[in-house]
Amino acid sequence: MQESVKEFIEKYRLRTDGQTRYIDLVSEIGELGKEIIKSTDYGKNEFAQNSHITSEIGDCMFSLLSLCCELNIDAEEALRDSLSKYEQRFMEKGEIGSGI
Repeated sequence: MQESVKEFIEKYRLRTDGQTRYIDLVSEIGELGKEIIKSTDYGKNEFAQNSHITSEIGDCMFSLLSLCCELNIDAEEALRDSLSKYEQRFMEKGEIGSGI
C-alpha cells in the first residue's frame, strides 16, 4: 500500500514536508470522527456503518502512509514492531496499554 501512495504522490507532484503531512493526518482523523458521530446522531442511535465513514478511513490511511513516505518510515515495519510490542506487554501485564 505504501508504495502505491508513494507513486501517487510522485505522479501528481504532491510532495510536501512531514509537518504538513502530520497536520493533514490530524485533519482527516477529525473528519472521520465527525462522520462517526453523525452516524449515531450524536450518540442517540447505534453506530451505523456507511460509505462516508469508509471514505474517511481511506483518507486517513492515505494521509498516514503519505506521512510515512515523507519521514522515510516503512509503515509495514512500524506496524510489525508495534504488534510485537503490544504482544509482549500483553504477555507481561495482561494488557497492551503502556500504563501511562
